[in-house]
Amino acid sequence: MQRKNKANEKLIDGSKLKIAIVVAKFNADITEKMLQGALEVLRINKVKKNNIEIVWVPGAYEIPLACQKLAQKKKYDGLVAIGCVIKGDTDHYYYISQEVSRGIMDVMLKFSLPIGFGVITVNNLKQAKDRANEKCNKGKEATEAVLDMTYAVPFKSIVR
Repeated sequence: MQRKNKANEKLIDGSKLKIAIVVAKFNADITEKMLQGALEVLRINKVKKNNIEIVWVPGAYEIPLACQKLAQKKKYDGLVAIGCVIKGDTDHYYYISQEVSRGIMDVMLKFSLPIGFGVITVNNLKQAKDRANEKCNKGKEATEAVLDMTYAVPFKSIVR
């Protein structure tokens, strides 16, 4: 069951922020909706279009490398990772899910750069659609998390 987090409703002035979004093409019917949610959050929080870069990768497995390449540029205040891994009949799902989450965390810690984790791992297409719609959008939530981390006082004092 999804729970609404009222704490994330605070808006910020993101006009000076630079954010990159890495989006997996695999399961594009889901990830494109999550991307739209992420872009909506950035727009509402006044992040300028010119300060948003969108990078498309083939699938979720490629997200950590793209995040690393973007982090190496040292020009972004935060990244958002968007992907969708749907369980199938083999163990492939487990390997992909684990390595993607580990890879993203490694990049975040190595570069001290907030990365919103918008990679959903679900059992079926219905669950994916339930996490990429108007009512519940994990792309929105991951972007809100990045904005929160960008302006978190203890984090800001450590990184900047």
